[in-house]
Amino acid sequence: MKKVLLFGDPGIDDAVAIIYALLHPDIELVGVVTGYGNVNETQAAKNASYLLQLGGKQEIPIIRGAKGPFSGELVEYYPEIHGPEGLGPIRPPDTFTANIQDFSSIFNIIDTYRNELTIVDVGRSTSLATAFILAGPEFMNQVNSMYIMGGAFNHPGNVTASAEANFYGDPIASDLVLEKGKNITILPLNVTNYSLVSPQIVNYLSSLNSNPFTSLIKPIMDYYIDAYNKLIPGLQAAAVHDVLTLYSLVSPESFQFISRRARVDISNFSRGTSSADFRAKPDVEPVETLDKIALSFNYNAFIQNFVSVMSSRLQ
Repeated sequence: MKKVLLFGDPGIDDAVAIIYALLHPDIELVGVVTGYGNVNETQAAKNASYLLQLGGKQEIPIIRGAKGPFSGELVEYYPEIHGPEGLGPIRPPDTFTANIQDFSSIFNIIDTYRNELTIVDVGRSTSLATAFILAGPEFMNQVNSMYIMGGAFNHPGNVTASAEANFYGDPIASDLVLEKGKNITILPLNVTNYSLVSPQIVNYLSSLNSNPFTSLIKPIMDYYIDAYNKLIPGLQAAAVHDVLTLYSLVSPESFQFISRRARVDISNFSRGTSSADFRAKPDVEPVETLDKIALSFNYNAFIQNFVSVMSSRLQ
């Protein structure tokens, strides 16, 4: 099983990723680090706590992450996409039990599992970058690998013409992680945009009543699909970017990757824009600076896996 420490900002997409991780037979979720992004950090922690309680997995620690970017600027949230509290029309109950831990627990988890652990970051990079600053690259790079959902290579962004939301939210942190981290795999927007889940799939999953999350899937995904339709008129589906990132960890054979050094622009003019040298003969870079960047994936294999995992019983 892949032991995963998940960084995120739930958020509908992150919430579905947490559910996917809890249900997947080859993933052991050992912690969830909640930060700002789709919602504020406090709400992100509440949403993660609610999901773990639904699944009877309160023993999994929730670690409080960053409340804002390194720049110190005010954060813009996206209630029109994720709902006012991050789970579409669902409001988590005010009373629930949670295993809330402070930020230092990240280092305890890394120290416990070391090269058995994979870090998956599907939110803003601030929390992960802070861990690099506090513990240092040598300690952080003890883990087996890191998977990052972010960036848009040779493709329009979803916040600006060229920038994807996670890298735009804190480009200083994203660039720091890419420069200091080793064995990084990037799932960019130009790939994750195609991880589409249709209403037909949602309706099928909701009809099965196969696990504690079934009743949640339809209202949150219907909300998400409706939001996508308003952003892209005519699109009757929504992309589950963060689920695809987890899928790439357990099913790398379904992807095409390229090794390049990725950077994130921190200037005001093109803030958050990700870049890499995609020429047939790129400039030579030190091997340790190269990242694996996803170029494409097998959609049919992914959606079959998604349906299979999301309709399975909780172990």
